[in-house]
Amino acid sequence: MWLLIGPVLAFLMLAAHFLRVDAWLLVALSLALIPLLAVPRPWAAHLARIALVVGALEWVRTLVMIAAIRFSAGIPAGRMMLILGTVGGLTLLAALVFQHPRLRAFYRLSSGNRNGDATG
Repeated sequence: MWLLIGPVLAFLMLAAHFLRVDAWLLVALSLALIPLLAVPRPWAAHLARIALVVGALEWVRTLVMIAAIRFSAGIPAGRMMLILGTVGGLTLLAALVFQHPRLRAFYRLSSGNRNGDATG
């Protein structure tokens, strides 16, 4: 389903990020989350969403860490901050695709009805 391209790309980018620092367990976890997207269960969507939010936080953590090093060394950091900020933002946006009606139906997610009735 084309709606899952964002989460797939986000998990691939996270795997590449972790590969760069030889964090093999996190590489494997990032890659293992991709086939999880094919599981039509609510828990799979929730787990993917949580992983994407945590992934976005990892991009922000990396941005802050590298920016601090660059600033202390007097090296320009603007372009790096723009790139990592964009990747982090897109990773966070990838978590929102699960709100799309087709994906809500595929994963059997509730509609979030707050009226207290059981419909939806």
